[in-house]
Amino acid sequence: MSDMGSHNFPAARPLPEVDEESEVPVAEAPASPASTPKRSEGHKIGEVIEIAGSSSRIVLDAAVLASLADHDDATVKMAGQVGSQIKIRVGATWLLANIRTQRLYEGQSGLIIAEIDFLGEGDEERLTGHIYNFRRGVTRYPVPGSVAYAVTTADLKQVYASDGRANVEIGMVYPTDDIRGALYVDAMLGKHFALLGSTGTGKSTSAALILHKICDLAPEGHILMIDPHGEYSAAFKGNGKLFDVNNLALPYWLMNFREHCEVFVQSTGDAKQTDCDILAKCLLAAKAKSQAAQGIAKLTVDSPVPYLLSDLTTIIQNEMGKLDKSTNSAPYMRLKTKIDEIKADPRYSFMFSGMLVGDTMADFLSKIFRLPAEGKPISIIDVSAMPSEITPTVVAVLSRLVFDYAIWAKNEPKRPVLLVCEEAHRYIPNDDVGGESSVRDILSRIAKEGRKYGVSLGLITQRPSDLAEGVLSQCGTILSMRLNNDRDQAFVKAAMPEGARGFLDSIPALRNREIICCGEGVAIPIRVSLDTLIEERRPASEDPVFSELWREHGGEEEIIQRVVKRWRSQGR
Repeated sequence: MSDMGSHNFPAARPLPEVDEESEVPVAEAPASPASTPKRSEGHKIGEVIEIAGSSSRIVLDAAVLASLADHDDATVKMAGQVGSQIKIRVGATWLLANIRTQRLYEGQSGLIIAEIDFLGEGDEERLTGHIYNFRRGVTRYPVPGSVAYAVTTADLKQVYASDGRANVEIGMVYPTDDIRGALYVDAMLGKHFALLGSTGTGKSTSAALILHKICDLAPEGHILMIDPHGEYSAAFKGNGKLFDVNNLALPYWLMNFREHCEVFVQSTGDAKQTDCDILAKCLLAAKAKSQAAQGIAKLTVDSPVPYLLSDLTTIIQNEMGKLDKSTNSAPYMRLKTKIDEIKADPRYSFMFSGMLVGDTMADFLSKIFRLPAEGKPISIIDVSAMPSEITPTVVAVLSRLVFDYAIWAKNEPKRPVLLVCEEAHRYIPNDDVGGESSVRDILSRIAKEGRKYGVSLGLITQRPSDLAEGVLSQCGTILSMRLNNDRDQAFVKAAMPEGARGFLDSIPALRNREIICCGEGVAIPIRVSLDTLIEERRPASEDPVFSELWREHGGEEEIIQRVVKRWRSQGR
C-alpha cells in the first residue's frame, strides 16, 4: 500500500469490464504494523480518483482497512466506514472529507469505491503533521491520484476543539471515548435548530439536556417552551418558571383579530366572512370604549388594548337590533351565543376570565419572557390541560407575542428570545395535513424572518415529513436521533447540508440517546453519544414497564375515585 500513489485506477463510472488476463491494479498485502515506519501523515488507505465539486470519489484498499480494524486508536479503527472521515494533503493544508457511500470495485475484489463530501480544511503542524486551525469550506481541491489518509483521534480533537466561541458540551463524539461533542450556542440559536427523532429514542431527555446546558451557560437568558404533554415541568422546576391553566392568566384581549375569529367564529364558507366582518366592526367599537384606548390615534382591531367581553356582546346585541343592517340576525346571534358560551365555560377561565380585564400586558410579557430572568431563564408553558380546540390559538398568541415584541423593541437594548416548540408538526403542518391557521403562519414567519429581530426557533418533532415545506430547511442546525420512517428519513436528507449526507445511512441504526448533529452549530457533522441527565433534571416521559407494572395490584378503587374527581373538575 506504501506506493499506492503510483497505481493507475481506471475511472469509476462507467466501470470497464475487466477479465482476469488484463492488467488491473492489484492491492498489495499491507505491511505488518511492526514493519511500517511511523510517518507524520498517518495511515494511507486509498487515493482520489475523481473530483467533482462538493462530492468526489476515492478508491480504498480493503486489505489495509482490515489491518486497521484492531488499531489502538478508535478513530483509525473506523477508517473507511460510511460516516467516517479521511484527510487528503493539498499543499500545506489538510482537506477533511466524509465518506458517504461504498461499493466494491467491479472486477477487483480488494478495492472499494467510496463517494466523499468535503467538509473543510486545516493547516498542518510541521512537527506532528496534525491538523490545526480547522475551518469550513474548500479553497483548493486535490487532484486525482492524491493519497487519502485515515483521520486520527488527535486530528479530530483539533477539529472539534472550541475556537473560543461559546459552546455547550452534550456528549462524547462517536467512536471516541475522550472527545467531547459541543454545540456552538450563538450559531445554533442565531439560525434556528430542529431536534428530530422517532418516539422512544430519548428525544425529550435530549431536549432537556440541551436546554439545561444553555440555561447553565446563560442564567439570564430568555427561553419560552411550549410543552403539549406536561413532560418538562419536572425537569425545569429548579431553573425555570412553570405555567399551566392554573397560573398562566393569558388575557383574551392580547389576541389579534385573526385569532379572535378562530375562537369566536365557527361558521364556514360565505357565512364565515359575514361573521368576521360583524366581529371586526363590533370589536373595534368595544376597544374604543376602553380607557386604555384613550390617546391612541390609530386604534385597530389588532391593537392589544383591554376591553370588556360584556361590552362586545352588548355592542353585538345593539347592532342586531338596528333596522339598517345588511344581513339578518343569525350571524349576530351566532357570535353572541359563542362568546357567552366561552365566558361561562370554566375550562376557558385561564384566558377568558373577567379578572383578566386589567391592563396587565407589561407584567404578562415580563413573566413569560423572563425579563428579568432572575436566574430562571426558561418559561415552560404546559398546554396539556387546555381544551384542544383552543390550544393552537394559545400557541399562536404566545408565538406572535414573541415576534411582535422583538419587532417593537428593535431600537431597545437587544434581548433575544428562544421559542422552543415541542410536537412542532401539530402547529406547523404541511398542506396535506392542515389548512390555514394563525399558529402555522406565525411560526413559519418566525422561521423565515425571526433571526433578523433576535427571535430563535427550536422545533422538536417525531414527524419531520409532516412539517410545512421549507420550515425544516430554515433550521441552520439539525439534530437527528433515530428515525424509523422512510418518508421522514428522505425529508431530513433533503434538508441536511451536503457534507452530512454520509451520516444519513446511520440514522435508522442509531441507538437510543445517540444523535447526529450537523449544520451551523457544529464545526463538522458529528455523531454524539449523549450525556446522562441526573434524575431531577429529566422530563416525566419514561416509558411504562409493563412487565413490572402489571404485577402490581391493590388500591384500584381509590385510584378510580381520585381520577374521576380530577376528570370532572378538569384538573382543578
